Amino acid sequence: MTLSQKPLLIGAHTSASGGAHLALLEGKEIGATTVQLFTRNQKRWDAKDLTQEEIDLFKQTLEETGLSHIMSHDSYLINLGCPNEENLLKSRTAFRKELIRCQSLGISYLNFHPGAALDSSEEACLDLIVESLSELSDLADKGPTRLLIETTAGQGSTVGYSFEHLSYIIERLDKKIPIGVCIDTCHIFSAGYDLRTPKAFEHTFAEFDKIVGLKHLYAFHVNDSMKPFASRKDRHAPLGEGEIGMECFKLLMQHPKLKTIPKYLETPDGPPLWKKEIALLKKFAEG
Repeated sequence: MTLSQKPLLIGAHTSASGGAHLALLEGKEIGATTVQLFTRNQKRWDAKDLTQEEIDLFKQTLEETGLSHIMSHDSYLINLGCPNEENLLKSRTAFRKELIRCQSLGISYLNFHPGAALDSSEEACLDLIVESLSELSDLADKGPTRLLIETTAGQGSTVGYSFEHLSYIIERLDKKIPIGVCIDTCHIFSAGYDLRTPKAFEHTFAEFDKIVGLKHLYAFHVNDSMKPFASRKDRHAPLGEGEIGMECFKLLMQHPKLKTIPKYLETPDGPPLWKKEIALLKKFAEG
């Protein structure tokens, strides 16, 4: 299959409230060909295991909708680089359970925020993240799910805002577990990687390829930024209505190496906006 024949994988983070299969149905309603979802409440530690009925219904709905490359987003509570031993253990346990749920549902990607250093150094935090993920080597290859490190804006003490951070993690895990990267356009812009012009866009992705490698890039979160360049603030905006501007998203949909990589909107305002933005991104791809 040539690049031009590959299907465009564009969707959004749809709602799984009432059941994971409902996120697929919402995706279909807005014209998506893929979606991101939470398999369980992202603000609770005590997530229940999936029932066989839930698993069967999800897989049936997935087949009926024709969606593919589904991505889960892990809980916001998880910090795989936490210096506090009790919270680190809770994070590791919750992340393992999330991976098991993803594998049970046949989900392609598990997207996760790498972690926050809190009162430790960034290097110590990165080492704990590598250690946390290494502990999954007994499980990670038992299903179809690849773990994707989400780029961060660098807000607070979060790591993952530099391409060097991503490379540090991947180099230590690439042969141990299925690992990769999800680039959030808002986050990398806020972290100091410019995307506003063709020249800046090409430079940023050349840097990514040099430091991390495009072969490790599996997904995008497609968001504009409410906050200025290099502000280290994570605030999403509708496409073309933020500080990045629409040119970036045209380039993203027309770049020969990036066009067919799965893309998930997390812009504000929900399904009515996503329906318009999905149609717009598809139009850009045609151009």
